[in-house]
Amino acid sequence: MARIVEIDDPDDPRLADYRDLRDVELRKSLETEHGLFLAEGEKVVRRAVEAGFAARSFLMAPRWLDGLADVLDTSDAPCFVLSEALAEEVTGFHVHRGALASLHRRALPSLDDVLAKARFVLVLEDLVDHTNVGAAFRSGAALGVDAVLLAPRCADPLYRRAVKVGMGAVFALPWTRLPDWYGALPDLSARGFTTVALTLAEDAVPLEDAVAGLDKVALVLGSEGHGLTPRWQESADRRAIIPMRAGIDSLNVAAAGAVACYVTARR
Repeated sequence: MARIVEIDDPDDPRLADYRDLRDVELRKSLETEHGLFLAEGEKVVRRAVEAGFAARSFLMAPRWLDGLADVLDTSDAPCFVLSEALAEEVTGFHVHRGALASLHRRALPSLDDVLAKARFVLVLEDLVDHTNVGAAFRSGAALGVDAVLLAPRCADPLYRRAVKVGMGAVFALPWTRLPDWYGALPDLSARGFTTVALTLAEDAVPLEDAVAGLDKVALVLGSEGHGLTPRWQESADRRAIIPMRAGIDSLNVAAAGAVACYVTARR
């Protein structure tokens, strides 16, 4: 069972994992250096632990102890209990969901392992907004995606904001980073996937037509600003659009991903 440790000093060094959560660059370096990530909120903390991630520690307001008692019973990590006011002082924001957990990262699986049983994968190139990455995982998990592949420059799906927006979907979907950006799509084609890039290219066809009747599909989405790079557009097997009313040519990448996953899952 987790050790309950009551804390009344926001500068307590044992709270280092939870400090300054709004400072994105600081958190990136800290979490990389120590091999950790944070889960926020009862549901997400529970899903992380149930997915087998080992906790370094928990941080909770007193009112959340009962709701997560079963989770704490399965861990020997310390549970730091402090008032919500002190938690806000430590983290830099109001922890309205009351519970945080610091967990150990695991080594990413190989591409072979992630694709072993997959028929429908979501491939993300250079999404830099953690909210969009989390939303893509959530849509994928809900709408039939078997795995997610990330280009090297994609934002971290285990960053707190991404995990929170995705409601822990990153724990449910197999995922990894692509080892080779340049040849990533041809490699997927060689593995039997038809790569379908969402793009406004001149030869793009409606998505329903592009995916109709396909067995193994890799649906490819590009960055928030410029979309897919020319290399990935050109090296995809097919280019597709989501047809829209006149005057609107695109959606936010998270919205486009949700629509595209829905259509592709029903191919």
